[in-house]
Amino acid sequence: MNQLEMKTTHKEQIIRQASQAETEQIMLEWADSEGWNPGLYDSESFYSADPHGFFIGSLDEKPVSCISVVKYNSGFAFLGFYMVRPEFRGCGYGYEIWEKAIAYAGSANIGLDGVVDQQENYKKSGFSLAYRNIRYKGKSEKNTFQSNHINPINQQNFPAILQYDAKIFPAVRQQFLKKWLFQPESHAYTFVEHNQIKGYIVLRRCRSGYKTGPLFANSPEIAESLLHYALNQLATGTDFYIDVPEYNHEALNMVAKTGMQKVFETARMYTGRFPETESEKVYSVTSFELG
Repeated sequence: MNQLEMKTTHKEQIIRQASQAETEQIMLEWADSEGWNPGLYDSESFYSADPHGFFIGSLDEKPVSCISVVKYNSGFAFLGFYMVRPEFRGCGYGYEIWEKAIAYAGSANIGLDGVVDQQENYKKSGFSLAYRNIRYKGKSEKNTFQSNHINPINQQNFPAILQYDAKIFPAVRQQFLKKWLFQPESHAYTFVEHNQIKGYIVLRRCRSGYKTGPLFANSPEIAESLLHYALNQLATGTDFYIDVPEYNHEALNMVAKTGMQKVFETARMYTGRFPETESEKVYSVTSFELG
């Protein structure tokens, strides 16, 4: 959002909730055209988190803007997919759909991952900077790593994963994880020691390569073990990405060891306080769209 977006629109924009098909066919396609590289199977996971939280703005039935604000519960929501088609920018359509999303979130603490150069505009809408997330890119290599502690995530260990996740993410996200952990062409593993989950990772297929997210772990050693194990499932030379919170210095050391290169960064911002979670266990965030 920028000051130009606050101009009066030339035509009336009709804003409505998007269907799951529109989420996939419009919002994810637009995200791909913006270079965001969404996952091939993200739409079902995203939409299941909050079917009412996806919006499209249209002129004469032609989509021109979109946004999402997924309400995980009454106290926490996450905003993403904020886009206006290039030819319709500067006419206020983005500001209108932004206001719709903020109203839908109600009194919830709203998080977002925005481009860094828009921080000041987000601040004017009540957001405060918490930290930066940095995206790194690498190429997979086969390794000799093995572990008796790492197992595939399945329906049997899902309840324990959900309980572990809820201590790290700001809300219980059962509906979302039911889909996210079991996407086609994905690799999802958990680290178990003394019958306790101490970390888990999801590596999912994207338009280009694979993305890691989340990677939650009780220690840097566990995080590295999960990452090496998951990457071993990919063909040598496959592109992969990881989105690291800048405050986690152990995570930054981990990516430095791999020789990965920084390609992008976002500003993680909230309308309320930084959520009180076990955030030190975040080695890679789940996604820039849903937190």
